[in-house]
Amino acid sequence: MEISTEAKLEPFLQWLQVNKVELRGCKIKYSDESKGFGIFSSNEFSDGVLLVVPLDLAITPMRVLQDPLIGPECRAMFEDGEVDDRFLMILFLTVERLRKNSSWKPYLDMLPTTFGNPLWFTDDELLELKGTTLYRATELQKQNLLTLYDDKVKDLVKKLLVLDGDSESEVSFEDFLWANSIFWTRALNIPLPHSYVFPQNQEDLNKYDSINNSAELSNDHNSRGELINGLNDIKNEAQRVNSQVNGATSTLTSTQGETLWIEGLVPGIDFCNHDLKAAATWEVDGTGLITGVPFSMYLLSVERSSFHSEKEISISYGNKGNEELLYLYGFVIDNNPDDYLMIHYPAEAIHSIPLSDSKALLLEEQAQLRCLLPKSLLEHGFFAAGHPKDGNNDNKLEVDRISSFSWSGQRRMPSYLNKLVFPENFLTALRTIAMQEDEISKVSSLLEELVGSGGERQPSDAEVRAAVWETCGDSGALQLLVDLLQAKLTELEESSGMEDYDSELLLKSCITESQGQHASCENNSSEETNGWTQHKMSRKTWSSIVYRRGQKELALLFLKEAEHALQLALTEGN
Repeated sequence: MEISTEAKLEPFLQWLQVNKVELRGCKIKYSDESKGFGIFSSNEFSDGVLLVVPLDLAITPMRVLQDPLIGPECRAMFEDGEVDDRFLMILFLTVERLRKNSSWKPYLDMLPTTFGNPLWFTDDELLELKGTTLYRATELQKQNLLTLYDDKVKDLVKKLLVLDGDSESEVSFEDFLWANSIFWTRALNIPLPHSYVFPQNQEDLNKYDSINNSAELSNDHNSRGELINGLNDIKNEAQRVNSQVNGATSTLTSTQGETLWIEGLVPGIDFCNHDLKAAATWEVDGTGLITGVPFSMYLLSVERSSFHSEKEISISYGNKGNEELLYLYGFVIDNNPDDYLMIHYPAEAIHSIPLSDSKALLLEEQAQLRCLLPKSLLEHGFFAAGHPKDGNNDNKLEVDRISSFSWSGQRRMPSYLNKLVFPENFLTALRTIAMQEDEISKVSSLLEELVGSGGERQPSDAEVRAAVWETCGDSGALQLLVDLLQAKLTELEESSGMEDYDSELLLKSCITESQGQHASCENNSSEETNGWTQHKMSRKTWSSIVYRRGQKELALLFLKEAEHALQLALTEGN
């Protein structure tokens, strides 16, 4: 560990102690170049509660609005609807980073100064992502952040620093980008009682009622609206909850009997790194019955036996694919079991297809134009390696589809039904897009039989899906799906070569953690080892190759599934 790193740690530990943070069965120390600091087990006795942090220490929108320096300015903007709760916290981090006498300095000094997510890539590193969803998403997001910085953040931060008596400090886009990355990599979704979030004074309660609306939005699975284009759909369809721990629970009680979910940073807890097999979870103790500290967040061991001393204590950020992990957190997992492929039919292309107006109406009612294809779907497909993990899942899938498909019973049930891995809503969209004119008329007639020509009621989604399938079958949709997957694969391969090429690069890779650092394999970097030459690359480049290889692998596998399903559909007249 570097001396400078040790020098940061001691003031931070003192700062935690002053702020009544209790390290009961753990300690914070430097992990490695890729992770930074982490939380490790100690020899001290623990009842499973490893770390306790009073929630008063958390950086939340309420704290920002109550801050004596930036609170008044932020309240005015917030009440006028100019900014949201996340912007408040990112602005707070930007200002506190630049303040000369910030009370948050021991904490901020411990945080990373650069990140592995694509917003921090060089132009050359970003080119490694060309052809992927992340490439365009990163370009657009960085431009959005630059616009926000120029239009609002730059002058506002300068104004706030002057109010603090500092007319010399200069704010840069990198300061804002840093604060943005700190928020998105470390924020948790914290369950808090209504009485804790809002003042009891009714006038103040009304004044900050907009936070209530924002908090409710933050708990929605469609949150994190700053990610753009394809990444929005990744978040929504993956049903991401901003909590970084699956199944995080709360023992909160509230006089109103209501729990609100508020995003925030919790110093101490946020030094837990990710692992697929989490050693701990975080929970909230509203009463103090568990920790002895009311309104606190604590780290709880999931292992019954005691930890080995010096073992790193990890949490799980959730079941996330490499696309999401790289974009938000700046790391990937090789052979990630939760990886997925996103495919979509471009919405703008609807206008150029025959009968676009009629099809657009059907699509608006009951279908989606993009979907996620998790790797786990392949376990139930035509080419699954071994038997599916849950046989009951296949039965449920078949029953669900039969209930949708047997609307009139005229079309024979396909033999491949329980092996078709693609989401039904997406297939319905593709069936609609591929429809011929006579098929649209037939769908309308079938639905009229159900709801009446006078439109006494609207057909349900299931009824629309059934009528579309009854009329169109599967072959048109599956051919369109094959085309989409082939286009996805072609775009990936034309930008960075085939999957085998990426595999070879990774096999020969030698990761240099930072520029100018001596790599562990440096002595071999220009020599042949086992018949091949090692190639030095940055961790960002390595992460990009792991991610894009996974995308190519999934595109190939799902293309194989779609082609086989198409062949069967044509054979069976579907």
